Amino acid sequence: MNSLEDRVALVTGAASKRGMGHAVALRLAREGANVVVVDKYAAPRSIWPGDEGWGGLDTVVDEIKALGREALAVVADVSSRQAVDEAVAKALERFGEIDILVHCGGVRGPMTTPIVELTEEEWRAILDINLTGSFLISKAVAKTMIASGEGKKIVLIASMAATKGYPGSGAYCASKHGTVGLAKTLALELAQYKINVNVINPGAFSTNLRDEAIIKSAEAEGISVAEAVEKESQKSGPGGHIPLGRLGTPEEIADLVYFLVSDQSNYITGEAIIIGGGIT
Repeated sequence: MNSLEDRVALVTGAASKRGMGHAVALRLAREGANVVVVDKYAAPRSIWPGDEGWGGLDTVVDEIKALGREALAVVADVSSRQAVDEAVAKALERFGEIDILVHCGGVRGPMTTPIVELTEEEWRAILDINLTGSFLISKAVAKTMIASGEGKKIVLIASMAATKGYPGSGAYCASKHGTVGLAKTLALELAQYKINVNVINPGAFSTNLRDEAIIKSAEAEGISVAEAVEKESQKSGPGGHIPLGRLGTPEEIADLVYFLVSDQSNYITGEAIIIGGGIT
């Protein structure tokens, strides 16, 4: 029997082919979980070669079913309370309860815009999705977990940007610092119900989160998007800033998530765990 046999997981940010949510959903399904996959877009565009025609949430559902598990796709904007509540209601209607929440949904936003030049619109857009979205989905799912009790797990995905400042990324850093504070507080509040809450701070990973920044970099340098993608993939090789010499993979995030939602981590809660190839 798989260790997550018949548990129900809700994973946000699961539609992008190269996203952490996609990798997490498949890993939990392999371990026996039925999975509700949620994203704002049913089939997000990817700039990476070979991703043309990616089917998004529908494809992820098919992949999960091919692993012998049940799956449900829900399109929902996590920055909307109504959309979040409806998504959770659909999950409960289909599966009866939610044992695991892994919140991977988020946006990167500007990477080179100083705070004095950042618009209020840009600020609010990033905070609404990254921080308010984390609050809304955590609140909605936690309420259902309290009712059914012990053994539930919540994992939020923040960033290395939650550990220090990054010039040009003020809104993103603020949103991720806030996500860590949210997770640590929620862990203390839910401990009495034996519900574990932890947060992961990834370093540099090869995911679709970087797509927008790569497109803008290509425009600024006057090169093709394909050339910018290749340049990005080589950025952290030998001699780069990551001691292990490469970007991380979504599957490596999924491995850590699996540990944190399994019974192996029952005595771990309120922790912010860095996974960054030695970058700190």
